[in-house]
This record gives sequence, C-alpha cells and structure tokens, in this order.
Amino acid sequence: MDRWLGDGGMPLLGALGASLDAYGVDGEDLGWVVGAFSPTAIASNPHGVVQAGVHAVVFDACMNFAVNAALRPGDRTRGTLELHTATMRPAICGERYTLRGEVTRLARHVAFAEAVMRDPGQRIVSRATGTFLLQRDVARES
Repeated sequence: MDRWLGDGGMPLLGALGASLDAYGVDGEDLGWVVGAFSPTAIASNPHGVVQAGVHAVVFDACMNFAVNAALRPGDRTRGTLELHTATMRPAICGERYTLRGEVTRLARHVAFAEAVMRDPGQRIVSRATGTFLLQRDVARES
C-alpha cells in the first residue's frame, strides 16, 4: 500500500492538491489514513472556494484507502455503494487542511467508513460517510 501514498494512485488527487501521507490499523480491522489538502485552482470555483464535488472525490479516496488498509492481502474494495458529504465551512484555494479517513465497521461484503477535513485550527470544514462493496479473495476462503 505504500505505493499508493501521495496521490493514492490517482493523479486526479495530486492535481486537486490532496495527498495521503500515512495509514495503519487500530485494533483488529479499523483501518485509517491521514493526509493533507492544499486546494489548487483546478479544485476551486472562480472565487477560490473548493467545489463540493471535489470534497466528495477527496473523501471517497480517503475512505477507500482506509478500508483497503484494514483488509487482508488479496481482498480489496470493489466500489463505492453510497457516499454522503456535508460541508460546514468553505475550503479556500491555497490554504492547508488535514484529512483523516477511517473504517467504522468492516463486514463480510461491505465496509462503512467516515472522513473529515479540518482547518489549521482543527475546526471541521467538511466530512463524509461512505459504504463500500468488498471483493474478498475467494481462493483463500476455500
């Protein structure tokens, strides 16, 4: 998974100004990832405010990475089933924000996760929850 640090294997994240910097697992299966977001002009509207869809892209990547961090080798996320984002404050082009994604529950076929973006004062800027379809290594389960 180290190869996915930085832009998460998605050049779009780097272009938007996001990076995933560290990951791990708390307890048995609660994966997490932390990163940073310094929005670029491409992530923002003409007023320098980050578009809501950009928040969703960044959060989807964070939560997917956190889920994959929690899975056993051979297992992976297959797709995003549901994604909900809420923006409480504007994210401004050129500012620096922290990101954290974490698994809240890992089941056999789906995983539930959440992500949050905070400003330098640790205030929540936006947050998301998501549900992800899992692909398990069938050969290992036999």
